[in-house]
Amino acid sequence: MTQEKIPLAGVIGSPIAHSKSPQLHRHWLRHYGLPGYYIPMDVSADDLATVIHALPRAGFVGANITVPHKEAIMEIADLATDRATLIGAANTLKFRSDGKIHADNTDGYGFIENLRQGAPDWDPKAGPAAVLGAGGAARAVVAALLDAGVPEILIANRTRVRAEVLQKDFGTRLKVVEWVQAGNMLEDAATVVNTTSLGMMGMPALRVPLDGLQRGATVTDLVYAPLQTRFLQTAEEMGCVTVDGLGMLLHQAVPGFERWFGTRPEVDAAARAAILR
Repeated sequence: MTQEKIPLAGVIGSPIAHSKSPQLHRHWLRHYGLPGYYIPMDVSADDLATVIHALPRAGFVGANITVPHKEAIMEIADLATDRATLIGAANTLKFRSDGKIHADNTDGYGFIENLRQGAPDWDPKAGPAAVLGAGGAARAVVAALLDAGVPEILIANRTRVRAEVLQKDFGTRLKVVEWVQAGNMLEDAATVVNTTSLGMMGMPALRVPLDGLQRGATVTDLVYAPLQTRFLQTAEEMGCVTVDGLGMLLHQAVPGFERWFGTRPEVDAAARAAILR
């Protein structure tokens, strides 16, 4: 009698030791009593294609891709979802039985699900969204907000040209605001998102003036270390509904886990605790 292969998955980046993904996936595997392993893999840019093509032969059913390989993986994958193509980056791979490598981007899905869980009354159509930053994470957030029905997105980035690229790629519902004017764009915003690393442990503070924040606006930060950033703390003091960034990390992992291990996991208090250990 031949036994089925144990499914393997993991996260590929460089560096990777800081990744919380292994803790989360191991928690879910244990919780649901599923066979399988999920491991961190530190892979250089030069070795990326070789490693990716070798993984299915070693029993891997898929992988997460993180910094700095999210864009490069699009050149290696055989197929990509529309949202990964639109964003120009992928974070989730499925190794199909026909040998094809399928790439997806679940960051936007994770972002929206985190908002819906953390702010159940959030209405994307309530007014414009203000987005700080225009990097890879911002592309996923912008795509998801537009898809959810946000009428307009005001976007500011320290390097204006990066924000202009997003405007060119995503269309007329995006308006670029100068970084020095970023505080002013909060005045009409029903949703406010920090996609920059400013305010993260070891990084400079986010120095955008926040006195324009509207009471009742939904404010979220993609930074989750610390969990309660100064940005979120201030927003809460001003009567905003705040959502921390940890949930995005949890929710973006759900589709991959389901594809690889056959069970859709719950994002609950136990999952949050597993990642904070």
